[in-house]
Amino acid sequence: QVQLVESGGGLVQAGGSLRLSCAASGSLYNINVMGWFRQAPGKEREFVASIRWSDGIRYYADSVKGRFTISRDNAKNVVSLQMNSLEPEDTAVYYCAAKRDVALRLVAYDYWGQGTQVTVSS
Repeated sequence: QVQLVESGGGLVQAGGSLRLSCAASGSLYNINVMGWFRQAPGKEREFVASIRWSDGIRYYADSVKGRFTISRDNAKNVVSLQMNSLEPEDTAVYYCAAKRDVALRLVAYDYWGQGTQVTVSS
């Protein structure tokens, strides 16, 4: 089993920044990709970004490209999401996820965190 705990959410004004972190623990030996997803009220959960543990290759949704940066700290088993130039449309619950599959673009993940709220005021 893999446990994922998100932190760093909060309230920020439009144009501001937030940094989310996801601490991973448990049986991580077969986890290859970490990702971030979000779900806004009344909407389906959507992919935000992913990163591969082994080589650090990243993949982003078009809606966040150039504003968000995903990174990983292999020594600490932490994945972060730096979010800049935030917009009210970024308001959502953000979820950390992990999967065994090595493909960055496939969105079928095996493990999920509980989520952290991000609210961007206009």
